[in-house]
Amino acid sequence: MPEARSHRVSRQRFLPAFRMLAVALCATAFLLPAAQAAEKKGPATKKTAAADSKRKTASVPTRETASSKRKAGADRDEKVVSGGRNVVASVRQKNGRTVVAVQRRSVVRVAEPARLSFGQLAGLHQTPDALDLKSSVALVIDQDTHEVLLSKNDHAVLPIASLTKLMTGLLISEAQLPSDELITITQDDVDTEKRSGSRLSVGTTLPRGELLHLALMSSENRAAHALGRTYPGGLETFVSVMNAKAKMLGMKDTRYVEPTGLSSRNQSSAQDLALLVNAASADATVRQLSTSPEYQVEVGNRVLQFNTTNRLVKNPDWDIGVQKTGYITEAGQCLVMQAKIAGRKLIMVFLDSAGKLSRIGDAERVRRWVEANHMINKAAQQHVASSNAT
Repeated sequence: MPEARSHRVSRQRFLPAFRMLAVALCATAFLLPAAQAAEKKGPATKKTAAADSKRKTASVPTRETASSKRKAGADRDEKVVSGGRNVVASVRQKNGRTVVAVQRRSVVRVAEPARLSFGQLAGLHQTPDALDLKSSVALVIDQDTHEVLLSKNDHAVLPIASLTKLMTGLLISEAQLPSDELITITQDDVDTEKRSGSRLSVGTTLPRGELLHLALMSSENRAAHALGRTYPGGLETFVSVMNAKAKMLGMKDTRYVEPTGLSSRNQSSAQDLALLVNAASADATVRQLSTSPEYQVEVGNRVLQFNTTNRLVKNPDWDIGVQKTGYITEAGQCLVMQAKIAGRKLIMVFLDSAGKLSRIGDAERVRRWVEANHMINKAAQQHVASSNAT
């Protein structure tokens, strides 16, 4: 009995709490719909509040009253809309008008460190020279007398990029394969190493002679690869012939692994490349095609315009016999030429030049330097001749 009585007392003790909870639930049920309705009628309520605010602030100084009016007339409901990459627009109502504010978010981009060429990694750019060249490797030789006019790190072995195509073009020309034989660009000719683009899409068919023209003039990678791929014996045979030709020319520091120059494993030195330029300048086809300023080819129902990669070809101040440019990150900007300057046939090699136009600038520096020395020497000779005459 005592135990049962204690339970009854315990229940009675919690009755007030249960009653309060029931009252709270009922109040919530009645007030929640009213709150939702008030939220929907927000604009009207805010207008009433604005009117009340005007009446209350009538006695306040003018500056505060104007501020209150601005605040009262502005609808604070804003919508944020994405306007694309890094752009956000906020839309709000002000004095009965829709106001749109566009903001561009500031984006902090962390720049990736620039990849260095092999020459930069080896510190070759620290080597000084009399002309302050931007190329880390340079060599200028008189083709007839073999006199070295200028040399800078000329024994350094570096990637040569599309200078490779000069050997490719020379071998194709010497092979005397039918120039009108049609060759089709295939998936095998697509660059999978540097993923460079090409205007010669897979399936394009052109004569061998036109592909050779584009490879030497415009440094067309797919054209050069297709020429090597269709060489008798295939690509592997062609690469072996490239290396054999280099050995025959005395290019001791040169190695080829493919015909385009996209691979950084195609490497040589300025001394070796001077030998290659000398041999290429004796080939009439290579001379003609490498110094062509522009060329058009018909691809299906389209005509594609190609141009030289060496702007000096179109410069009337230059008399160029053979030339080739090249660039990949590992090699830097490269240029080889045979040109006539001040009556002398000069072979010029510039490797690992820093800057897009710096290889051209280096060639111009050499030309002006040679011409200036020629004028000095000519004046000295005339002075000696006049002295002897008297």
